[in-house]
Amino acid sequence: MSVNIPSNSVPSSTSRFQVHVINEGHGSGAAVSDSADPPHYEETSFGDEAQNRLRISFRPGNQECYDNFLQTGETAKTDTTFHAYDSHTNTYYLQTFGHNTMDAVPKIEYYRNTGSVSGPKVNRPSLLEIHEQLAKNVTVAPGSADRVANGDGAPADEQAENKEEDTAGVVKFGWVKGVLVRCMLNIWGVMLFIRLSWIVGEAGIGLGVIIIGLSVVVTTLTGISMSAICTNGVVRGGGAYYLISRSLGPEFGGSIGLIFAFANAVAVAMYVVGFAETVVDLLKESDSMMVDPTNDIRIIGSITVVILLGISVAGMEWEAKAQVILLVILLIAIANFFIGTVIPSNNEKKSRGFFNYQASIFAENFGPSFTKGQGFFSVFAIFFPAATGILAGANISGDLEDPQDAIPRGTMLAIFITTIAYIGVAICVAACVVRDATGSMNDTIVSGMNCNGSAACGLGYDFSRCQHERCQYGLMNNFQVMSMVSGFAPLITAGIFSATLSSALASLVSAPKVFQALCKDNIFKGLQFFAKGYGKNNEPLRGYFLTFVIAMAFILIAELNLIAPIISNFFLASYALINFSCFHASYAKSPGWRPAYGIYNMWVSLFGAILCCAVMFVINWKAAIITYVIELFLYIYVTYKKPDVNWGSSTQALSYVSALDNALELTTVEDHVKNFRPQCIVLTGGPMTRPALLDITHAFTKNSGLCICCEVFVGPRKLCVKEMNSGMAKKQAWLIKNKIKAFYAAVAADCFRDGVRSLLQASGLGRMKPNTLVIGYKKNWRKTPLSELENYVGIIHDAFDFEIGVVIVRISQGFDISPVLQVQDELEKLEQERLALEAAIKDNECEEGKGGIRGLFKKASKLNITKPAPKKDGNISTIQSMHVGEFNQKLVEASAQFKKKQGKGTIDVWWLFDDGGLTLLIPYILTLRKKWKDCKLRIYVGGKINRIEEEKIS
Repeated sequence: MSVNIPSNSVPSSTSRFQVHVINEGHGSGAAVSDSADPPHYEETSFGDEAQNRLRISFRPGNQECYDNFLQTGETAKTDTTFHAYDSHTNTYYLQTFGHNTMDAVPKIEYYRNTGSVSGPKVNRPSLLEIHEQLAKNVTVAPGSADRVANGDGAPADEQAENKEEDTAGVVKFGWVKGVLVRCMLNIWGVMLFIRLSWIVGEAGIGLGVIIIGLSVVVTTLTGISMSAICTNGVVRGGGAYYLISRSLGPEFGGSIGLIFAFANAVAVAMYVVGFAETVVDLLKESDSMMVDPTNDIRIIGSITVVILLGISVAGMEWEAKAQVILLVILLIAIANFFIGTVIPSNNEKKSRGFFNYQASIFAENFGPSFTKGQGFFSVFAIFFPAATGILAGANISGDLEDPQDAIPRGTMLAIFITTIAYIGVAICVAACVVRDATGSMNDTIVSGMNCNGSAACGLGYDFSRCQHERCQYGLMNNFQVMSMVSGFAPLITAGIFSATLSSALASLVSAPKVFQALCKDNIFKGLQFFAKGYGKNNEPLRGYFLTFVIAMAFILIAELNLIAPIISNFFLASYALINFSCFHASYAKSPGWRPAYGIYNMWVSLFGAILCCAVMFVINWKAAIITYVIELFLYIYVTYKKPDVNWGSSTQALSYVSALDNALELTTVEDHVKNFRPQCIVLTGGPMTRPALLDITHAFTKNSGLCICCEVFVGPRKLCVKEMNSGMAKKQAWLIKNKIKAFYAAVAADCFRDGVRSLLQASGLGRMKPNTLVIGYKKNWRKTPLSELENYVGIIHDAFDFEIGVVIVRISQGFDISPVLQVQDELEKLEQERLALEAAIKDNECEEGKGGIRGLFKKASKLNITKPAPKKDGNISTIQSMHVGEFNQKLVEASAQFKKKQGKGTIDVWWLFDDGGLTLLIPYILTLRKKWKDCKLRIYVGGKINRIEEEKIS
């Protein structure tokens, strides 16, 4: 709504709204008010007055400064109107009742959860607070308009300054250095230099490209799903764990987060051992072994991981610089290979199978030639780990400047570039090198010799003996083909070093970051120690050292052939859940699911999830089963522990849709006596004030029917609504804590009967509508005022008018234990004071020594504090304290009587009238419960003596 306020007139009449147009840059005088009396306002938000609703006070009281105002060299509007909502400058603010009521755009600080780890929730002033300020006629202090940024706290400028101080020195990365570089380095692994030539030799160019393409399909679909999730909301630290947990909830997120962090930690060992093996091979060639191959791998690996840890702990900036240097080396090594393919081959290289680009070699190597024990899927299983690494950028999401833009752009571009490189290298090496070569320069074809028709034979070399004996060279036999083809072989070795070290470094950084995010959410209580961060970048130093210990343990084993497939399966499980998260969020049709990345489809994401699961079994079915078992165990553990988190997951959205659909479907079902079940409104007040009444009701509604605990707030509506709203969540939480399957509902009304009448008419939804009213017997009916008694009896009549059954429960001591709760609250406060006093005494012991403490102990003895007995499971336990006269011990015991096992008692039913069977149904349901199962029903029926048998049979 746009409001134009005449600048040359000020309404003099008092109205409900007091609007202050404030000039920040001119003076700081108090607001001018024409009337000292606070204007009258109604309880509703708006009155009926149509004119003079805006009362304007100019500060500092001089209207002329608004007629011609200079702001940063520009003249303000000098026409006869002034637009109150000026969104282009911070010169003008709209003040209503002393509050800035103009919010330009929504801020997440107002909408986050109260217990969010990302910061405290900010609250706007409520309408009630605005009304109260108006009634008090509070003069607005200069600059208080900035409160809109905080709701009720420090001015926004101060908050901004504090935020700037906190973020000063923090290193944040863009999409190139933060995501693109990391993903490329992780995807370009040792496989590119050592195994790709062998894969093309086995599968041929055609199937080799298909293997690369299939791997890319998996990673591309995962990248698309990840991009959709990233652009759907704020992304913080935690990478894959954050994305999955915020989409599917803590159960899936917690289970996959733990194994994903562990997989990254073990991956450090894998890459370091790969590096150490290459170094040991070089030592063998130069005959410079230190001990033996295995121990040399351990020594070199240990030294390497210590150096990498030092780079990581030094800070993300140093780690990023190291990654860039390694990428440059890697790119030079790849370029060196392509240059080598066009350099004319010499006799030595020809004898080893390298003949430059030849159409005959390309044609011969196009089809597959699998050796014994190898096939398409076995070769695919060996190659696929090379395609992993797409989460390297997402894993440091907390260190990205704009993760919503950086992760999609960097990840998808990295997949594209690395795919081109893999396919290019595969085709080039297969077009230049034959599958088998002897390495002997004497195997040239002499004139007159028969040629076996192979490509090498046509090029003047006879490698036919490789069909009968194992040769050492060629695509199928030599893992160092790229070194042989390249222009300068040592650069390929440098590329191998670069690939292994960069991947190890990325994993060493990723594991602690993911682990820290998991620990911060406190899903696994025992891991809270690792949540602490240090420095401006909140570096997880404890996580670094834990990762270091895990990596060292596997490096010392020096045999990772068994653990490698499990790690690949851990990564694939993460990919599968990312795809499933995207599908699930779309399927739940939540209004909150609106990703900015539009290139995704829910069914494509589901296909991606299924594909990832299939690839897991293709790579290693045993490792896949182990992965699923571990994930299922962690899922059950987190589900059982029920962490106190709420992330607005798609699981919650789907639960709502399912419940709504079921409720709507239920409305089409006609009532039938067989399906009748008691659905109760219980007038407990606060559920904790009448626990016995709630317990007996819950005994016959648990797993059988609806139970709603109701409270009526009687009095002035403004006060009642404030009290009611403040206690809703607390009282529902009490029900959940005490494992009572019930809802809490409250109404504000002028009298108790009106409130109950509203509840009887409006409670429930469709078929889930209460049909039974449960109330306690009015114990003090002799002493109570006649109006209260009329209200009580009137409630029963109202229930019958609305065709609702009535259950009146009576116990000798009564149900209300409010006095007991008050005493407990007082004792808890005293206990808190005692603990605070003990803490103060300890502080003084440190500061003043023994001499200054005696007075404190004397003060403590005067308080005569008695510690209350601890509560158990939220039940009212017997309180042993000095306040014996302040509550009735028998009342406390009576309030818990329905929580106990009832033993072999008898439930007497006096069936005096035909009520449709409710009088008999409720006792019968009671006997089905564990606490009441030993009780027997005894039914008394009134009637004529000569009809006793007939009534009994009936």
